[in-house]
Amino acid sequence: DQLAERRAADGFGGMPFASDSLTEDYELGLAIGAAGGRCRFVRVRGDDGTLVATRAFFPNRFESVVRQKCRWVLGIALQGWDRVGWSGGMIERWMRARDRRGPLTALVLLAGYALVVLTGLMGIAIAAGLTRPVPLTPLLEALLIANVAAFVWRVGMRFAFTAREYGWREGALAILRLPLANVIAIIAGRRAVLAYAATLGGRAAVWDKTEHEVHPAQLGLAGNAR
Repeated sequence: DQLAERRAADGFGGMPFASDSLTEDYELGLAIGAAGGRCRFVRVRGDDGTLVATRAFFPNRFESVVRQKCRWVLGIALQGWDRVGWSGGMIERWMRARDRRGPLTALVLLAGYALVVLTGLMGIAIAAGLTRPVPLTPLLEALLIANVAAFVWRVGMRFAFTAREYGWREGALAILRLPLANVIAIIAGRRAVLAYAATLGGRAAVWDKTEHEVHPAQLGLAGNAR
């Protein structure tokens, strides 16, 4: 409360949040840290065994999901760079770099899927006798092995944490949804960069509110929402 009052007095129009910020909760967390506050990652289960958490259904339509992802990328990776900059020690700067990797991730994913298509076409050409396989250098082979290992690790963690809370079926579906999540990241990254470029030209950033069409409480889950 004291931090909110201080921020309100520091030029936010009497409000604890900046009205032109797309990710006000993210900036508030950084402000708390800069003010000397400390954070805790609290993982507590209720008597029924479920995690104590705020529960809500996020958008389930493609356009809505892209819009939500775009707001995160634009607000944290691009607008956040301008608004909160780089400060703190090496660990803090590293964490901010990770937060702001969204546009770069989108570019790398796009290049990766393009390489998958080209590799498939190359395989067809080799099978048809139109060309010969390209020999792999030891360095390239080691790089490919490292990438495969990292991918398996990521998929395994995605399955394990999802299955722990929702069962193995949802864990398997989380793996199957990975390509779709990557496509969403690519489209949202492009959209965020274009939106940021528009703000550089003087256009105000548009805050796209997350659409919560159905709340778990409406489905009889009020007892689990804390």
